[in-house]
Formats: sequence, structure tokens, C-alpha cells
Amino acid sequence: MSEQVMNPVVWFEIYVQDMVRARAFYETVLGVELSRIGQIDDSPLEMWAFPMHESAGGAAGALAHVDDMPSGGNSTLVYFNCADCAVEASRVEAAGGKLLRDKISIGEHGFVAHAHDTEGNMFGLHSMS
Repeated sequence: MSEQVMNPVVWFEIYVQDMVRARAFYETVLGVELSRIGQIDDSPLEMWAFPMHESAGGAAGALAHVDDMPSGGNSTLVYFNCADCAVEASRVEAAGGKLLRDKISIGEHGFVAHAHDTEGNMFGLHSMS
């Protein structure tokens, strides 16, 4: 039996301070609905997952809130897949975030835009057109 090849990223967590505000931001910008991940024992961790499909490529992930884990200033940059990243980028400021870079070409690899969410986390939007 051959070993299954995996993409390097299998999960991501975006730490937030205000879950209601952060959920509203990502649901508005990405046009998706996040779903609550069940509570683990008496853990103070609250998580809301982005839509995911087990058989699809790419990584799944969630917004996460833990009292002693601050948001912003981290060294992880998550890129969300888009049909045209200019569409999602146009929603960022109205949703309470800050657009850092409008859609730009990255050559044969498509296009990206960069923004800060309502919690101070930087994230990217990626599309092939």
C-alpha cells in the first residue's frame, strides 16, 4: 500500500478576542456560515468552524477563543480561496476590517489581496482570476 500524499496544512485556527464580532466579519466577507464545534469537557476554548468538506482539497479550520491567547501579531498567514479575491476584498472594510492590499497579480499563481480582520489578524484572499 502506498503512502497517501497530503497537503502541508491540515488545520488552522484564527485566535480572536470577540467571537461574535469575528464571526460576523468572516461570515460577511467570505459569504459563509460558521458552525459551532462542540465543547470539550470543561475547556474554556470556544471554536466556530469554517465550512469544510472532508473529501475536498485544502485545509479546514476555525475561529478560536481562549482567554489567555491574544489575537493579532502572530506569524501565521491564512489564505482563503475565492473565485475572484477582489469581491471578498471589497467587503472587508464594510465588515469592520482594514484592507491592506487590493487584489494584485502573483503571476502564474493567480491573485491575492491582504487585510486585517476585526481582531487585528492579517489574512489573505487568493484566486486564480
